Amino acid sequence: MSADFESYEQDFAVLTADITGRIARVPKLVGDEKKQMVANVEKQLEEARELLEQMELEVREIPPQSRGMYSSRMRSYKQEMGKLEADFKRSRIAYSDEVRNELLGDDGNSSENQRAHLLDNTERLERSSRRLEAGYQIAVETEQIGQEMLENLSHDREKIQRARERLRETDANLGKSSRILTGMLRR
Repeated sequence: MSADFESYEQDFAVLTADITGRIARVPKLVGDEKKQMVANVEKQLEEARELLEQMELEVREIPPQSRGMYSSRMRSYKQEMGKLEADFKRSRIAYSDEVRNELLGDDGNSSENQRAHLLDNTERLERSSRRLEAGYQIAVETEQIGQEMLENLSHDREKIQRARERLRETDANLGKSSRILTGMLRR
């Protein structure tokens, strides 16, 4: 099982390295070369997605006791894939801006400003999303801690009630023994 997974990992590493190199070259190319490169990167990204799916299927076949390590690798690969797709999207935005400028005869300054503004907004949105996610995690942890505290308080309440019951029994026994001793002293 893990041999197939490792083979897929190697293929994925080679493919992502090639995709990264091609993405970096997209903005520097012109015309048909650029279109061809964009099409090639799209095909390679699809291949990478298929490799991830194959790797996921392999992870499902691995025994549960060994699955954790492979699952964490999968999360890492998915994050890497997301980063590649985001980089490619940015590269394509630059590409589409250039094509638009060529067609409309824009000077490029306004589109560069718009692009910079869009990237800033995207970064802000990502930071906000991360903060929301962190807040959600804290809320979940707080809820778990609260639940544990409620369970502890419930156990403490039961102990206090048992102690109170024993105290009542002891008080009743002391009252009884006090009456017996008083009766014995009278005799």
